[in-house]
Amino acid sequence: MGTDNFAVPILKNIYQNGFEIAAVYTQPPKKSDRGQKITKSPIHVIAETLNLEVRTPEKVKDNKEEYEYLKKKNLSLGVIVSYGQILTKDILNLSKNGFINLHASILPSFRGAGPIQRSIMNLEKETGISVMKINEKLDAGDVSDIFKINILENENAQNLNERLSMLAAEKISDVIDNIFDGTVKYKEQDHKNATYAKKIDKSESKINWNDDAKKIIGQINGLFPYCYFIFKGVRYRILKALLSASTGKPGCVLNENLEIACGNNSLKILEIQREGKKAQKINEFILGTKIEKGSDLNHA
Repeated sequence: MGTDNFAVPILKNIYQNGFEIAAVYTQPPKKSDRGQKITKSPIHVIAETLNLEVRTPEKVKDNKEEYEYLKKKNLSLGVIVSYGQILTKDILNLSKNGFINLHASILPSFRGAGPIQRSIMNLEKETGISVMKINEKLDAGDVSDIFKINILENENAQNLNERLSMLAAEKISDVIDNIFDGTVKYKEQDHKNATYAKKIDKSESKINWNDDAKKIIGQINGLFPYCYFIFKGVRYRILKALLSASTGKPGCVLNENLEIACGNNSLKILEIQREGKKAQKINEFILGTKIEKGSDLNHA
């Protein structure tokens, strides 16, 4: 059960290692924003390519048809990766070895929908993949394995997402083997130390220049590629920036190289995208921009 690109390498690995996949569940196809084109999820597309049966119920919860369908499959294991639906006890009990979830954090930290983005925004130094047996509470099940990696300096969420996905794909067949061999050991999470990575809200993408420069860079990297400011009615997305030690009035452009003062220290923009234009390296951007030294970016 999965939906987005994060889950694709994991499904491919399970398939390539010869495990029999009874069915693939994913979110229903959606109408695109423009026109009436129907878009299938990345998992839907790869499952069809691999000639696997695809199920796309609007909801699995209280769904008699899906319950009966899964019951007939005599499941050995359910694997959940970025699926986007809650499973209830009746469904969880249909699998001999339960359902496992591959969660992109070091549990019990960053339970919830946005662990990759939140870990970067929180300026964490490491993260990982936790293999958790699902229960009815949010990301609170017992954990069998945690595979850790360092978050690279100035790494954005897109890159970290890809690395964590590949890490999970690399480990999943061994995890399943251990479950089927009966050698797996689950350990209860330390619930009192749980933290939550709530779903990202669009409003979080707007930069507040009064914030600390480190926090803003975490925001830029964690919400990549959506972090923006508005200047003279035009939206600009910052795609990459570096911390700088210069100081000045927050939001003020300090020099011709687009170094911008923050609440503490400053940042130097390395890549930027003007609304409706392609992304540009800063050296190319400054040749044609009207954002000059002394501009106040608080004046939208």
